Amino acid sequence: MSERSEQQYAQRRILFQGDSITDGNRGRDADPNHILGHGYAFWIAAELGLKLAADQPEFINRGISGNRVSDLEARWQEDAIELKPDTLSILVGVNDILMSIAEPGGFDPIGYEQGYRRLLEQTRNELPEAKLILCEPFILPGGHTDSDWQAWRAAADACSEAVRRLAQQFGALFVPLQDAFDEACRTAPASYWIWDGVHPTTAGHGLLAKRWLDTVQKSEAAIR
Repeated sequence: MSERSEQQYAQRRILFQGDSITDGNRGRDADPNHILGHGYAFWIAAELGLKLAADQPEFINRGISGNRVSDLEARWQEDAIELKPDTLSILVGVNDILMSIAEPGGFDPIGYEQGYRRLLEQTRNELPEAKLILCEPFILPGGHTDSDWQAWRAAADACSEAVRRLAQQFGALFVPLQDAFDEACRTAPASYWIWDGVHPTTAGHGLLAKRWLDTVQKSEAAIR
């Protein structure tokens, strides 16, 4: 094995998975200016990549806009397992709400949790040493959520409870986010942080990245 390939093998690999919030309009080629997108994943990679430059950690973004838990399941082998991440960060749930809340019966928290659990079971079975980071889905008033704010918030709370349970069951780190956005609205209106009730603005991605770093880097899942 060459010196270069040994170095690549030793690199710490951090994978971000999820929907459009993670996708961040990322590029689909090898252009390093765009491959991580323009959201919290880029922000985290920039800060940790600078801090840990001597170890050259590798950051990968596989978020896809519009994805639900079921979509992640369909591509999990290729886009998660086969990448063999040392750290896997997941943020998913808002599309599960968006695509079902207006349907008869509304959002199905049981189905959401069952699908999410299957992802984690597969990951634990095939990547038992990977550190798992589960991010709390979050919303604010405005845009999509104004159609029925109470139903949206109840669904988001159900997502949060499910992700908290799964984090505990699978020994994963839970990153709370809803309280960070709620508290931020004391400083500036909801639209400053999330422009349509679902998608963060630049400031919102900054808030998300800060909470992620504050939580992860003070835990056993810290990236060193």
